[in-house]
Amino acid sequence: MTFDIIISEGNIADGSGGEAFRGDIGITVDRITAMGDLSAAEAAERIDAAGLVVAPGFIDIHTHSDFTLLVDRAAESHVHQGVTLEVVGQCGFSCAPVGDPEIMKGTIMGYHEGVDINWDTFDEYLSRLEEEPLGVNVMACVGHGAIRRVVMGKDVRQPSDEELKTMVRILDETLSAGACGLSTGLEYWPGMGATPEELLLLCREVERHGGLYTTHVRNRDRYYDLGFSEALATARISGVKLQISHIQPKFGAPEHAMEHTLEMVEWSREVGADVTFDVIPHDWSHTPMTASLPAWALKGDTDSLIGRLNDRDERERMKDNPKPIWQLVKERRWGDIVLFRSERNSQYVGMTMEAIGEDRGCDPFDAAFDILLEEGRDLHNVMWTSQGFTEADIDLCLTQPHCMVISDTMALAPYGPLKDTIGSLKGYGWIARIFQHYVRERSVLSLEEAVRRLTSLPASQLKLKDRGILRKGAMADITIFDRDTITDHSSIEKPTVYPTGIEFVTISGKLVMNRGERLPINAGQVIRAQ
Repeated sequence: MTFDIIISEGNIADGSGGEAFRGDIGITVDRITAMGDLSAAEAAERIDAAGLVVAPGFIDIHTHSDFTLLVDRAAESHVHQGVTLEVVGQCGFSCAPVGDPEIMKGTIMGYHEGVDINWDTFDEYLSRLEEEPLGVNVMACVGHGAIRRVVMGKDVRQPSDEELKTMVRILDETLSAGACGLSTGLEYWPGMGATPEELLLLCREVERHGGLYTTHVRNRDRYYDLGFSEALATARISGVKLQISHIQPKFGAPEHAMEHTLEMVEWSREVGADVTFDVIPHDWSHTPMTASLPAWALKGDTDSLIGRLNDRDERERMKDNPKPIWQLVKERRWGDIVLFRSERNSQYVGMTMEAIGEDRGCDPFDAAFDILLEEGRDLHNVMWTSQGFTEADIDLCLTQPHCMVISDTMALAPYGPLKDTIGSLKGYGWIARIFQHYVRERSVLSLEEAVRRLTSLPASQLKLKDRGILRKGAMADITIFDRDTITDHSSIEKPTVYPTGIEFVTISGKLVMNRGERLPINAGQVIRAQ
C-alpha cells in the first residue's frame, strides 16, 4: 500500500490519555488510513519522528480570532504551536450578527481597519471566512453580546418580551447556520445587563440544537460564588452543555474561592449537569482598558465615549465604578497593572500604570484616560494586564480530569498588519508553556494527560468524532513535538516570539510545519456544527 505521508517511529500520544506507544501512522489524502508497523510501506513523503511525540492536532476551545483571521488568514501564532483547530466567538463577542457596523467595530476584539464588514448574519460571516483557506480549522460560537446589541442597541436593561423573542429567533438562525454554541461575557457590556431568566431562555434554545454554552461569568472575585452558581443553575435547569471559561478566580477573591468553585462544579456534575471548564496556563490576566469603565460610559458609539473622556467631570465620575471588572482598578493598585497593548503609546508597553503616571506627571487613572484618547477610534484595542491569577489555583484546576486548557487570545503574526497586535502575554507560547512548565518542569500533568486536555477532551465537547484522537479513519490533523526541548520564549517585553520544539504539523493531511519551519500552505477550513 502506498501513502501520501508516513510518520515513522514516533512516540504516539493518541489523545486518549493512555500511555504513549511507539508506532507509525499512514496518511492518505486528509485521513489517517493505517497505524502500526509501516516500515515496509511506501509513501510520497516519510517523516522521521523517532524520539518525538506524535499527538493529535491541538484544539484551542476559547479564542478571539473572529476578526484577525480576516486580516491575516495564516494564523501563524497558532500553527507554530501545533494548534490545528480553534473556537472563536467567546466571552459574548462575535463578528455576527452585525446590526450597526460602527457599533460592532467598537466591541469586537481585534478589529482592524482595512477589512470591509460586508456581512450581517452569522451565515454570511461564516461564508466570508470560507472564501479562502485558513491557517487553522475554525468553529464559531455566537456571542450573546452581539445578539443583544443587534436587538437592543446600546441599552443595558431588561429586554421586553418581544425583544426576547427576537433574540431567540436570531439565536436559532445562527445555530442552524453552523454556530457551535452561544457564549456570554457577563462582566462586559452589553452582557452585564442580562438577567438569569434571559440566559435560561437562550440556553434552552442552545440545548434544543445540541449546542454548547460557554460563559465568562458575572464575577470571579468578591462575589465569585454568585457568578459561578448562576452558570451552574442555568445548566442544571436548561440541560445545556456548559463550558465555564477561564475558571480561575481573580484578585479580590478569598483564598478558598478556587476550591469552593470546584466543589460547586462537582456537585452539579453529580446531580446530572453537563459541566466542564478551562484555564489559562499562566497567572497573567488581561482585558481591554475600556472594560474597566462603568456601563453608562460605554453607551452610544465610540465618538460618544471619546467625548466623555474629554470631559473632566465625566472622567471623575468614571473613576467611581462600583462594579469594575478588576478589583485592582477599584483599589488603585497601579503598581500591579501593566500596559500591554497600545499602538500610539508603544513606548509604555511593559510599564506599570504607576510608572506611566509618574512619567506623565499625573494620576495613573488620568494617564489611562489620556492613553485611550490618544488611541483615537481604536481605543477599544488598548489592553492592560496583571498577575491576577495564582499558580496554586491553576495547579488545582489541572488536577481535575474535565479541565481543558485555553489561550484566550487571537491568531496573530509578527509581520504584516497584525505585527503590533498583542492578544495576551502568552499568545505565542501557551502550548509550549503547558509542556515545559506543567509537564516537564513541575509534573503537574503527565504528558499523555496534557495531550488529552488539548485534544480528545475539547473534541468531545464540540461533538467532533473524527478529530482529537489518532486512529484509523480520523482526520489527519497531527502535531509532532520534542518533549525535551519544547520551550516558550515569550515575555512581557517580547510577547511575539515563537516557541521552539514544535517540529511538524499536518492539517487535513497537508504538511504546514516542517522541521520547525512554517510552510506557505493554509489547509484549515470552517467547520459548521451539524
